[in-house]
Amino acid sequence: MRPVVPYVTAALLFGLGVFGVLRRRNAVLVLMAVELMLNAVNLILVTADTTVRAQLPHAGQVFALFVIVLAAAEIGVGLAIVLQLYRLRASVAVDEVPLTEAPTPVPAGVTGAAADRSGAGTVGGVDGPEVRG
Repeated sequence: MRPVVPYVTAALLFGLGVFGVLRRRNAVLVLMAVELMLNAVNLILVTADTTVRAQLPHAGQVFALFVIVLAAAEIGVGLAIVLQLYRLRASVAVDEVPLTEAPTPVPAGVTGAAADRSGAGTVGGVDGPEVRG
């Protein structure tokens, strides 16, 4: 097997992943593009391990396993952040996330433009004490 084919394939996959991260607005699609880049790195590591005889045998495969574990942890944390973002903002669009103001939770059952105007139940972006009467 010629090592040029997997290297070019990995470069194309990594380029497609970079394009997805820079171009997409949906947070879930951005996470998928990051996974695509990590898989391209895995392809390079395994190809280099089979073509280059280094001092440490199977080092590329071991590093690929570490990248797989890292990708699984990244997806777990990333999806938790995306779900919390959806709960707070009713949207997972990355370019609509205001990074300078405190989040205001969206009341249950309110979506869309009404969710942007609603700040019910919050004081300064923080949930206040529950009052029953």
